[in-house]
Amino acid sequence: MHAYLGRDGTSPHEFLALARREVRRYRGVRYLPQEVRAARRTGDAFTVRLADGRRVRCRKLLIATGLFDVVPRISGIDALYGVSVFQCPYCDGWEWRDRRVLVFGRRQRGFEMARAMTAWSRDIVLCTDGASGFSASQRRLLKHNQIRVVEKHIVELRGTRGHLRSVHFSGGEKLARDALFFDTPSHQQSHLAESLGCRFGRDGGVRCGEYEATSVPGVFVAGNITRDVQLSIVAAAEGARAAFGINRALTREDFERAVAR
Repeated sequence: MHAYLGRDGTSPHEFLALARREVRRYRGVRYLPQEVRAARRTGDAFTVRLADGRRVRCRKLLIATGLFDVVPRISGIDALYGVSVFQCPYCDGWEWRDRRVLVFGRRQRGFEMARAMTAWSRDIVLCTDGASGFSASQRRLLKHNQIRVVEKHIVELRGTRGHLRSVHFSGGEKLARDALFFDTPSHQQSHLAESLGCRFGRDGGVRCGEYEATSVPGVFVAGNITRDVQLSIVAAAEGARAAFGINRALTREDFERAVAR
C-alpha cells in the first residue's frame, strides 16, 4: 500500500488488522465477517440480509464495496500480479522508476497509461496484444516520446518469485522487462447500490453529493465505488466524510424526535 501518508509501504493486511483493532475499542462497534446478500428500505430504515440468513436493521447504510479490476488473460500473469504487475501508475509507478516498463492496453486506455508512465520511466514499450486502434496523432506522440508500440500477440509472461523477467510474443520475439502496468475495464464488486436505486454516473461510479450521500436518502458511499481518485488515502477520506454526514443526520433526527416524545 503506497501513497498513504504515515503508512506508505504498509502491508494491506497489517493495515486492515490495525484499523479493525482500533475501531473495536469504541463502544457499540462490532465486526461481522458475513457476506451481505441484499439490502432494502423498510419504512425509514433499512433491512440487510446476511449470508447466514440473519437480518440486520439500520437507520443509515454506508456502502464501501470497491471495484473489481479485470486482469488481462495472459499466461503467467497471476503469479506476477501485485509484485511486478500492476494497474495503477500512481499506486506503484514510483517504485519502478527508471526501470524497463511494459504497458498493456489498447486505444485510448493504453495510450493514457503509457503517457502516465513517462513520469517515472523513459524505457517504455506499449503492447496492445493485437491491433492498437491508435490514430496517426497518437502514434506520432508515442514515437516522439520514445515509446515503442508492439501489436503482436503476447504468448506468455515469465518471471521468478513474482518478478517479471521477460515477455514472449507470437513469432518467437522475446523482450526483457521489469514490470507491467495494464489498463483494462473494472466493474462494481457488489450490486447493493444498484438494487437500492442509487444513481450512477456515465463512468459507472455511484453519484454522490454532500458528505458522500447518494440519491437514496440514508445511503452513503465511500471508496472506489465512486470512481474518484482510486487511492487508499482518498477512500479513507471519503469514509471520514461519509461518517460525518451519517453522524450529523442521525443527531439531527434524534434532536427532532425529542419533540415528538
